[in-house]
Amino acid sequence: MANWNDPRTGRNGLGASSGLRGDVAGQATTFDAGLRRHMLSIYNYMASGVLLSGVIALLFARSGMAASVMTGGLGWLIILSPLAIVMAMSFGANRFSTGTLQAMFWGFATLMGLSLSTVFLVYTGGSIAATFFATSGAFAGLSLFGYTTKKDLSGMGSFLIMGVVGLIIASVINMFLQSPGLMWAVSFLGVLIFAGLTAYDTQMLKRQYYAVRGTEFAGKAIVLGALSLYLDFINMFQFLLMFMGQRD
Repeated sequence: MANWNDPRTGRNGLGASSGLRGDVAGQATTFDAGLRRHMLSIYNYMASGVLLSGVIALLFARSGMAASVMTGGLGWLIILSPLAIVMAMSFGANRFSTGTLQAMFWGFATLMGLSLSTVFLVYTGGSIAATFFATSGAFAGLSLFGYTTKKDLSGMGSFLIMGVVGLIIASVINMFLQSPGLMWAVSFLGVLIFAGLTAYDTQMLKRQYYAVRGTEFAGKAIVLGALSLYLDFINMFQFLLMFMGQRD
């Protein structure tokens, strides 16, 4: 009882508490900085891939080669090759090195650029640019929502994936039916589904960081995350172009 009010006791207790809080705050700050750096790397890869695809698409269309190449068998090979790369990256991520995945991502973006060159043969440059900026704004807003929202979006995943499968089936069917009504319905649903996937994928990538940080898979996660967001952006752009695009 003699030292209950000893000022040294109070200072020691306060100092220990403050030190603990300082350590926790420092760890949180470091963690947040790591998360921001991780997500920024994903966005940089994704944006660079979109830019590369856009430049290649424009140059390939302007060269006149797209009009001849994309209408033949080689055109189908170019169109289907990106899908093969996506499947290889998704299912073989554990076997490939980070450098290999990076090379595959740039190869994918290049082939997508060749494939997307057809939009410059169908739509005016002004409407393509307007759609691109509209998609960019929508993507930024949706991704920011997915990053900042406290709402758990994981329940949307199965529904959205089923929606993508439905879009693919409907698109294949419409290749034979050539129904304008079905085309507009697919385009409308496509915009909604990939808008939802943008927010969903962003939140999932943010959560994934907690599991991969400090592991050798962290570098691979950046490339695969960029691929996911790239696909969300490009698909939303293509479906939105159905509404906003003006034909030549």
